[in-house]
Amino acid sequence: MNLQALKPYLLDRCREPSTWRGVVLVATALGASLSPEATEAIVTVGIGLAGVIGAAVPDKKDQSNADH
Repeated sequence: MNLQALKPYLLDRCREPSTWRGVVLVATALGASLSPEATEAIVTVGIGLAGVIGAAVPDKKDQSNADH
């Protein structure tokens, strides 16, 4: 495995809002094994945080359509 080629790929993924939403949603799902009260709070915060990320972070512009 070429680690030098992997690093730019991972950095590009970390700059995408969908990656951060995915991380928040996975972390939220992992909290589902706690007590019902804690689960409800974790899910509420996780969904809210995913929504804030989706609203606040701009989507990557498609460079192929930049001239139009």
